[in-house]
Amino acid sequence: MVGISVKRASVESTEVTIPYNWRTRNPFKSIYFAALAGTGELSTGVMANLARMSGGDVSMLVLEQRAEFLKKASSTITFTCEDGAKVFETVKSAVDTNQPQTLTMLGTGRNDQGEVVARVFITWTFKLRG
Repeated sequence: MVGISVKRASVESTEVTIPYNWRTRNPFKSIYFAALAGTGELSTGVMANLARMSGGDVSMLVLEQRAEFLKKASSTITFTCEDGAKVFETVKSAVDTNQPQTLTMLGTGRNDQGEVVARVFITWTFKLRG
C-alpha cells in the first residue's frame, strides 16, 4: 500500500490523504499522477458508497474519470469531496424511478499550504438491482 488514508467521512463531505514518500514519489520528485487520481476517486467513492448503502440494493460503477493537475504535488495531499447532498439525491432518484442515474463528483486535492494541486472528476452510475 502507498499509505492512502480516509481521514473523515460523513454524509456531507469526505477527506482522504496521500503521503509524499518513497512509495508515492516519481523520478521528478512529485507524487505519481495515477496515485493522485486514485486518491481523488476514493474521496468521491467513499461518499458515493455511503449514499448507495442508505438507498437499498443499489450498484455503483465508475463511468468516466477526468483529472486536472495544477501544481507539483510534493507534500502530503488531502483530497476533499463535498458532494454529499447531490449524491444522496441521485441515489434516491435511482431508487424512486428504478432508472439508472449518473453524477459527476469532484475530489479537490490540496497541499500542506492549502493550494489546489489537482481536481479529479469522477462520473458515477447508480442503478437499483433486481
